[in-house]
Amino acid sequence: MINDANNETICEAVSSSATPIRSNKYRLDTAIQKAQDQLLGLQDKDGFWVFELEADCTIPAEYIMMMHYLGEIDETLQSKIAVYLRSRQSKDGSYPLFTGGPGDISCSVKVYYALKMAGDAVDAPHMLRLKDYILAQGGAAKANVFTRIALAIFEQLPWRGVPYIPAEIMLLPKWFPFHLDKVSYWSRTVMVPLFVLCTLKATAKNPHKVSMLELFVTDPDEEQHYFPKRTFLNKVFLGLDKFGRTVNPLIPAKTRELALAKAKAWIVERLNGEDGLGCIFPAMVSAYEALMLLGVPKDHPDVVTARKAIDRLLVINEHDAYCQPCFSPVWDTGLAALALQEADEKGNSKPLAKAYEWLKSKQLSDEPGDWRISRPDLAGGGWAFQYANPHYPDVDDTAVVAVAMACSTLPNLDESIHRATRWIVGMQSKNGGYGAFDVDNTYYYLNEIPFADHGALLDPPTADVSARCAMLMAKLAPEHAEYRPALERTITYLRSEQEADGSWFGRWGTNYIYGTWSVLIALEQTDLPKADPMYVKAVTWLKSKQREDGGWGEDNYSYHDASYSGQYGFSTAFQTAWAVLGLMAAGEAHCPEVKAGIDFILRNQQEDGVWNDKCFTAPGFPRVFYLKYHGYDKFFPLWALARYRNERDKK
Repeated sequence: MINDANNETICEAVSSSATPIRSNKYRLDTAIQKAQDQLLGLQDKDGFWVFELEADCTIPAEYIMMMHYLGEIDETLQSKIAVYLRSRQSKDGSYPLFTGGPGDISCSVKVYYALKMAGDAVDAPHMLRLKDYILAQGGAAKANVFTRIALAIFEQLPWRGVPYIPAEIMLLPKWFPFHLDKVSYWSRTVMVPLFVLCTLKATAKNPHKVSMLELFVTDPDEEQHYFPKRTFLNKVFLGLDKFGRTVNPLIPAKTRELALAKAKAWIVERLNGEDGLGCIFPAMVSAYEALMLLGVPKDHPDVVTARKAIDRLLVINEHDAYCQPCFSPVWDTGLAALALQEADEKGNSKPLAKAYEWLKSKQLSDEPGDWRISRPDLAGGGWAFQYANPHYPDVDDTAVVAVAMACSTLPNLDESIHRATRWIVGMQSKNGGYGAFDVDNTYYYLNEIPFADHGALLDPPTADVSARCAMLMAKLAPEHAEYRPALERTITYLRSEQEADGSWFGRWGTNYIYGTWSVLIALEQTDLPKADPMYVKAVTWLKSKQREDGGWGEDNYSYHDASYSGQYGFSTAFQTAWAVLGLMAAGEAHCPEVKAGIDFILRNQQEDGVWNDKCFTAPGFPRVFYLKYHGYDKFFPLWALARYRNERDKK
């Protein structure tokens, strides 16, 4: 269940500065100006915006574990990360995956181990509470696959406690039921280095010989519950896992050498300079460790650069520190541009022009990319999520940036807009929808393999990404009929994905409020009448979820239990912005619900012009990994206020 105590604390932080206010013209204009000035002041000199991207405590804990794996411990940095970790503990002793959420055993195990490595005494009150929570959940053996692999590397768990993922997987033919091309981009980039680490049974240096055997209910060597059997297909894969372990000693040495060489070549091709493999922390750390395990010298440029990529993700403050999962400059810049255009495109033309020049310099073309496996003849044109990630352009980011450009009156954007749109049209899946990185990545049976206990192995089409693509195509379709067939297929897909209550699931933002906002602002660009059932049902649902304070809020717990759809213990400015933007897109700009939402946003604006939403804003992977985008309470409320003013001025 949701941690109500945490929610109350955060709710007080959000509403402490709230005072009654009327959304009159002066107050509205002043609020917009303050928010706009603050956002403009955060623009980088090169033209982009990038805000901190915070995950749960798993990643900073893993950074400490990485230092102990290598035997190279920065005591000052470790101490600061430990301060950060201690400050995130819930009252029950556990560590949740998102603000106010239930404890998560895998995150809790890694944090316990990291804090013990950092020198925290096992009898300290916070460590005892954490230990008690873990043991009450069945002990460390109940942690997920990634955690158990880490424990095996640190010799806290026998290798039989992790899935059999040999490097020979690299040699499997495309027709085989499991192949790298059949899983998501993030799974590929994480799995290939893990093939190396698991095949060679990597062993951490662990210079202080830190153990955490006290977190096991029984002796790890006797534990029998590593792979609980669920479905028939899962049992089949577990049987194959057992068979693989049996024949592993029979694999010829030449075959193993070939497989490891292929894994190494795959990693090196995608190392991606100081942006790192896949631009995501877990892949980057595993690649760094795998290269050295394969014999690449520590001072080799590839290894040196791989470490720089990891350390770039650190956020080091005066008293604490944490590690980000990745950077989000393209996403942040596209959304900031949309907000600033709504606020005052003419007045903001110079910073917007600078932002678009930077974005144009990041647009991809003929670079190699894994997406080309399914679309070899499609010309490039996408954007990645991060600074540079050419193997993995992001459909969602591409649509956001191209929409922002298409909504702009600034010159010299058409070529970028249409290259992006043609690429998006070509990335459409068979059902009319869009995944984030791949086409038809719907091999759902793979979710039953032992490695996939996190449930995030695939990248199927989702409503939120598809809506962004529809928004772009609909914006251009009146003058470019070649985009209409793909647009119509996407609208049909979105219609089929609408929930019975009128909402849409949000894969990449929390959750049904995000999904519903995404679809409504897309439908607004189409020629569908506002009386269409999609609009009507969505409007009814959004209005039904408004809270007494006039705002909206939704907990990440709705990914675990759909009955929490559209609900939270308190309202947030960014989710209220999504709701009112969605309602205005549906033709409800002058309804009392929108006015109340705008009043909520105005009441909760800080003196510095932005907002102070404490909660996590999006899933990385629903039910497994969540994120806080520190920019969401800076550009989404501004966008909503500006849109409301502009609708009001149309009277």
